[in-house]
Formats: sequence, structure tokens, C-alpha cells
Amino acid sequence: MWDFHVGKSVSIMMRTWPFIVFRMIVCFGITLAYIIATGTGASVGYGVGHISTDPDGPLSFALWGGVVGFGVVSVAVYWIREYILYIVKAGHIAVMVHLIDGRDVPGGQSQIAYARDVVKERFAEANILFVLDQLVKGAIRAITNLLGGFAAFLPIPGLGGLVSFFNTVIRLSLTYVDEIILGYNDRINSDSPFETARQGVVLYAQNGKTMVKNAIWLAAIMWSVSFVIFLAMLAPAGAILYFMPGQLGGWAFVLAIVFAWAFKAAFIEPFAVASLMQVYFKTIEGQVPDPDWDRRLTEASSKFRQLRDKALASFDGSRWSRPTPTA
Repeated sequence: MWDFHVGKSVSIMMRTWPFIVFRMIVCFGITLAYIIATGTGASVGYGVGHISTDPDGPLSFALWGGVVGFGVVSVAVYWIREYILYIVKAGHIAVMVHLIDGRDVPGGQSQIAYARDVVKERFAEANILFVLDQLVKGAIRAITNLLGGFAAFLPIPGLGGLVSFFNTVIRLSLTYVDEIILGYNDRINSDSPFETARQGVVLYAQNGKTMVKNAIWLAAIMWSVSFVIFLAMLAPAGAILYFMPGQLGGWAFVLAIVFAWAFKAAFIEPFAVASLMQVYFKTIEGQVPDPDWDRRLTEASSKFRQLRDKALASFDGSRWSRPTPTA
């Protein structure tokens, strides 16, 4: 089945509880912002709607007010995603890497303080990490096609529609690969993040079938748990909207999705990242990046070419070298 240890992933989550709490504060803070903005927008719209001569004006304006409020928060979340990646995700990954390798946070520091120092040392500014993250995500998209997609796992003719569907599933399962590459960057204590990310992507690609298999299992687990959470959140979301003006029952569905996202981001995502890092670090042990895969990725992905260019600009990337992990 899969190659990760569920118990170890859960243990890492429990041992990084300060970051789990931090994630909860951030994610549920965003959820609260959605609720307040949607309710406020609906209330304002409901009040404005009474000016209209249309009998259904208050309800219609309340609905559109809720849409505007929800949209404003969505835009705000989009713009602070860079900060969330820099402060929450990158820091949590740095600590998880230590624990996966059986090491504790050095010097008795608190986890969040240690992680902040590590991330600041490697990525002086949040935009550097964000650019790196986007380039890795873009490069990873090419790997599915290079591996032959689902057809490489199930080479049965006449299943074009099914293969297309599962290729989509595979692409969705690669959501956290950029975080795995970031963990690789932390593990080898790299001072050249673009070059290390370049090597990490190639190592992922040359072990693609193993990694994708585990990513699909994790995606199935995560989607199943997220769906259960979504169903559980319908009732409280409906109860909240019951006290809002206008007929906003349809928004219960939307808020339930937001609640489920918050639980997923706070609890399920760290489990997935810890699991995939276990598989990745074990699989690439003793390997060096394959120049053939470097060439294939360069030809297939403009994002990977940009990653190579940035690596060459900041570090001598004329030859492959794999730094030794720091104890």
C-alpha cells in the first residue's frame, strides 16, 4: 500500500503542537473573518434593500451583500498567502524535518522561535520563498506527463476516459510536493535555495512513481476525512446563518466548506506533509540527481527552466552536487 508510517506522522504532529495551535489560530481566524464579513455584508444589503420598491429587494440585497463580504475576505486571504507560507508553513516544515530525522530542536529553543530563525536565515524575505514555491509547483506539474500519467500505473487499452480522470486525481495529489522540496532544503542545510530546489525536483521526478503512489493514497485519506468534516460542519454553519438577516440558507454550504478547509489546513495538511517527507527522504537516500531527468524537465517545463536560471544566477549550477545532510 503506502510507504509511510501513520503512527510516526501522528507523533510528529503531536510533538509540533505549538505549530498546530498556531495553524488553528490562523485558519480559524480566517474562518471567523469570513463569517463576520458575510454577516456584515448581508446585514448592510438587507438594510439597503428596504429602500428598493421591489418586494424581494431586502432578500436580494442581503444575498449580494453576503457575496461581497465573502469576496473581500477571499481577496485579503489571497494577498496574505505569502505571509502565511513564510511564517506558518515554512516554519512548521523546518521543525518537522528535525523530528523526522530523530533530532530535537537545537539549544532548547521554542519551536516557533527556532523555526523563525531558520526561515529568516534561508529566506531573508517572504517574497523569495514565495517565488521559489511557485516555481516548484509549476515544475512539478510537468512530472505527471513525463511519467505517462495513470496509464503508466495501469497500462490497459481502451480506458481513455478513466485514465483521464485518474490523471486529474494524480495532479491534485501533488499539492504538497512544494512543501516536501522545502523540507529537503531544510534537511541539507542549504544556503542556495533555488539550486537545492532544482535538485529536489529532479530527485522527486526520478522517483516519481513511488512518490505519486503515496501521494494518491494520502489524497484519498485527506479527501475522505475532509468530506466527513464538511458534513459535520453543515449543522453549525446553518445555525450561524440562521441568525443572519435574509434567506442565506445556501451560504451554509459555503461556510461548511470554509470550516472544513480550516480543519484540513490545521490538522490534515501537516499529517500529509510529514508522511510524504518520510517517503521522500527514505527514497532519495544515497541518490544524486539524474542529468537525464534534469534535461527532460528543462524541455517540458518553463517553470523548471526559470528555476534553473535562478539557480545558475545565485550559485554555480554547471555541475550536479548533492550536499551532505547536516546532523
